[in-house]
Amino acid sequence: MAIPAVSLHAFRTAQRAAPLSDFGRELFMGLSRGTRSVSPKFFYDAAGSQLFDRICELPEYYPTRTEMRILTEHAAEIAEQIGPHAEVIEFGAGSLTKVRLLLDALRSPRRYVPIDISGEHLGAAAQRLRADYPQLAVQPVVADYTMPLVLPARGEGLGQRVGFFPGSTLGNFSPDEALAFLQLAQRLLRGGGLLVGVDLVKDPALLHAAYNDSQGVTAAFNLNLLRRANRELGTDFDLDNFSHAAFYNAPLRRIEMHLVSRRAQGVTLDGQRFDFEEGETIHTENSHKFTVDGLRALAVKAGLRPAAVWTDPQRLFSVHWLQSPAAQ
Repeated sequence: MAIPAVSLHAFRTAQRAAPLSDFGRELFMGLSRGTRSVSPKFFYDAAGSQLFDRICELPEYYPTRTEMRILTEHAAEIAEQIGPHAEVIEFGAGSLTKVRLLLDALRSPRRYVPIDISGEHLGAAAQRLRADYPQLAVQPVVADYTMPLVLPARGEGLGQRVGFFPGSTLGNFSPDEALAFLQLAQRLLRGGGLLVGVDLVKDPALLHAAYNDSQGVTAAFNLNLLRRANRELGTDFDLDNFSHAAFYNAPLRRIEMHLVSRRAQGVTLDGQRFDFEEGETIHTENSHKFTVDGLRALAVKAGLRPAAVWTDPQRLFSVHWLQSPAAQ
């Protein structure tokens, strides 16, 4: 006997009866504010993670290839800072691409702990990494790395505990959030250090092109947030009536990404209707840009000790080694 299809109305009714997920609660709160917003961490469901991988390969998107060039050209110097038998903790691991450059440079790394909010994407990437590095203990953790974390217990024979935070993801945080994350990392990595990549202040035209690519992949990535809400939360966003917008806010030194309502419309979440005026936006991401001295000052404020820093010849991007003093 065929099973009748569940109607959209019944699906939404069932969704309202169940407690909201973290995504649902944060989206509800974000839509309830005067200036509507949602955290960029919710971009990364399986589809969003795949779209971001495509963004990293775009000709306009310089951060990924520039950071990988820095990691490749300075691999020996980075490995010297980290030392042998390291335990590598990657925050927001994604597809585990850049960490391969680090693992290949290190002397006998012992354990790798990738942390990511997208469990499906992380599991598949970790499986591929295990096959390529059979001597490395790979222990993925599905978690929000901005929250208190429980990491695997330290074992015998491990060298420094090293945090790896590439991709200028630190720039997605507000200044207060960036400080809080560095303080969290300092506590987790005592006696070791943090290798972090950050995007640098530069010509706004380069920044605009990087977040408004000609193929529309970044736009699809931004709009996928609404598609995810429709699928997981039973919302009724009409994707054809929202547009991607990204621009450089020079006074705040950040790229802002928004979803712009193309007309007056309403959206329902958990039984609550949210009305949008034409031109009203949902602020989905900030990407703050740093100076080298500004990042080092922030690290000091978080209790870290700035050490080596590497940049490309055009100073588009920088990679910093920040030491975490051992507990007294």
